[in-house]
Amino acid sequence: MLLHRIAVKTAFFINGFIFANWVSRLPRIQELYNADDGTIGLVLLASSIGAVGAMPFTGWVIIRNGSRRITLISAILYCAFVPLIPLAQNLPLLIVLYFFMGIVTGMLDVAMNAQAILVEREYKRPIMTSFHALFSIGMMLGAGSASLFTDVGLDLTNHFFIVAGAALLAAAWMSRHLIHDRPDPAHHDGPLFRLPNKSMIALGIITFCCMIGEGSMSDWSVNYMENITNASITLAPIGLSAFATAMTFGRIFGDALRRRFGDRTMIVGGGLMALAGLCAALIFPMPYVTITGFFLVGLGLSSIVPIAYSIGGNEKDLPPGVGLAMVTTVGYSGFLIGPPVIGFIADWQDLRVSLGVIALLLALMTVLGYRYKTTSAVQ
Repeated sequence: MLLHRIAVKTAFFINGFIFANWVSRLPRIQELYNADDGTIGLVLLASSIGAVGAMPFTGWVIIRNGSRRITLISAILYCAFVPLIPLAQNLPLLIVLYFFMGIVTGMLDVAMNAQAILVEREYKRPIMTSFHALFSIGMMLGAGSASLFTDVGLDLTNHFFIVAGAALLAAAWMSRHLIHDRPDPAHHDGPLFRLPNKSMIALGIITFCCMIGEGSMSDWSVNYMENITNASITLAPIGLSAFATAMTFGRIFGDALRRRFGDRTMIVGGGLMALAGLCAALIFPMPYVTITGFFLVGLGLSSIVPIAYSIGGNEKDLPPGVGLAMVTTVGYSGFLIGPPVIGFIADWQDLRVSLGVIALLLALMTVLGYRYKTTSAVQ
């Protein structure tokens, strides 16, 4: 069981590490392609369309092939695509590249969480946030490495090839220890491709609001630090690192807190903390105040998505991949659709106005969390 758990955590780490590396260099990507905020928003939207479009089918693909195989294939493809970002040569090709990156990240998200549900069932207690902690650790170290590579003047191509190569080595190790699963479709009634039902939509809306906050912090925190707080290019990635560090701390202790306080209290308390942190960053746009605010946002949001995935993956009479696909189809669209929308609003108004919209959604998430009644099988 332990090797299974470590291997799945490795998949989460790879996802977060690669993601944070290219997101931290987004201002340089923007300069390379001479793109404004709205154009970069369009590039990110292509990734959103690819991911959200792939997710409803991923449950079916997992049923046919097993979550282990899909986790490995999507992780390897993600590592292969990222070094191509500075080599796309023009914006249309960059948009196409991000579309395919979106497909593989969407499939990876569902498949690795399906593996995590299988490990959680082995342990017979809530451990989902511990997996997501490794995603946050990956983001934290990825943002830190991006800051280091920026400081030493390493170009985008060499930077992305180095981190992708390191991630592929980790993927080679985890391939030996992921759980070999191949569910039999005959054991499950109903179609293998399913859109979210009413219960999963309700859970998905909470997840959507949370993940749009996560996505906005991940994709736009560095830009906010540089362009709104006037932080230096070396200090700017620390805002993202603070957010990722807080997500890590929150997820390390999230399982124990969940067992003690319950899902409802975790969602409401986390929502209030995230809202307070984001409002502080918006009202007082100074580098260190903003870094502190982003830290509070990360701490508040840290456990909400793992709780939602655990509930969805443990839905009675559904294979883990199918239940997760239902939740992630609604919820993950916030993580991916939100940031490009933020870019469009920022191009129209400014980034503070864009993130003000996110603050309203965090308030909505908190209200919905107060009214939501969970029926998790692992509480």
